[in-house]
Amino acid sequence: MPPLPPAETAQPAFVTDAQAAWETTGPGVRRKVLAHGPDLMLTRVAFETGSIGARHQHPHAQLSYVESGAFEYTIGEATRTLGLGDSCYVPPLAWHSVVCTAAGILVDAFTPRRDDFLSQQ
Repeated sequence: MPPLPPAETAQPAFVTDAQAAWETTGPGVRRKVLAHGPDLMLTRVAFETGSIGARHQHPHAQLSYVESGAFEYTIGEATRTLGLGDSCYVPPLAWHSVVCTAAGILVDAFTPRRDDFLSQQ
């Protein structure tokens, strides 16, 4: 059996959708923090049509997967329309933003974990 993580980073091995609470992060945008450990975090972000994930950067590498809806996703100077099943990679410190063109959900993974998301809960 693998060792358990240190107590300060331990979280349940399984996280159900019902356990994860939505938090509002901006107009028309809500986020759920799902399973995570010190080196990896999974989130769901729900957007209403027209809502914006403002241009920002962070030291974490990020993967985004379109669970539903449509998004104009910008990474650096490149913009692409992403729809159901599409994904992208955001390198650490890359400026990026998103505009939701059809209401939907992004599933985002971060490495390492976004501790700033945990402090907002």
